[in-house]
Amino acid sequence: MTASAERFPSTMRAVWNGSTLADGDTVKVEGNHYFSNDDINWNLLEGSTTTSRCFWKGKANYFHVVSDDDVNVDAAFTYESPWPLAKKITDRTAFWRGVEITK
Repeated sequence: MTASAERFPSTMRAVWNGSTLADGDTVKVEGNHYFSNDDINWNLLEGSTTTSRCFWKGKANYFHVVSDDDVNVDAAFTYESPWPLAKKITDRTAFWRGVEITK
């Protein structure tokens, strides 16, 4: 299998419930925009105990998104030590579950 990652050099934004979760350049893998961890608003994320495994990316760790007392459970995820085929998402976090990704 060959990993395919597309770079989006123009600024992308992740927004949920009116709050900006991330703003910056992304790497798109399997339809998900991965933001640099430096571009994440970590004040809006809480750690989760949820994990999952991808056969070519490795172990994912999840975060809850919290905005205005609303919680979007496990709506952010990262691969802290991605496997070699997924090295382009090292130190990056993606969003799903209703988080809007826009330019």
